[in-house]
Amino acid sequence: MWLRQSATDATLRIMNRIITQRELRNQSAAVLREVQGGQTLIVSRNGVPVAELRPIQPRRFVSRAIISEEAVRAPRIDAGRFRADLDAVIDQSVDG
Repeated sequence: MWLRQSATDATLRIMNRIITQRELRNQSAAVLREVQGGQTLIVSRNGVPVAELRPIQPRRFVSRAIISEEAVRAPRIDAGRFRADLDAVIDQSVDG
C-alpha cells in the first residue's frame, strides 16, 4: 500500500502542482487564475491529496444539421438482433 501511495504521490507532483488547503484559502484568486489558465492543481490537507482543481472544458456546440448529416452516414442496425445480442450477455431480471 505504501509503495502504491508513494508512486501515486510522485505522479501527482510531476503532473500537477500540489497546493495546501491554506494556500487555497489565502490565495484563492491567484489559484483560480492558474486553473483558468489551464493548470490542474491538487489540494492537500495535512499532506494528503484530497481534491483536484482543473479547468472546465468549454462545451462544444454541434448543430442539428451536422448531427443529421452524420446520422445518414451511420451504419444501420437491426433493432431485434441488437436486443438479442444484449440479452445474450446481460441478465435483465430484477433478481439478477
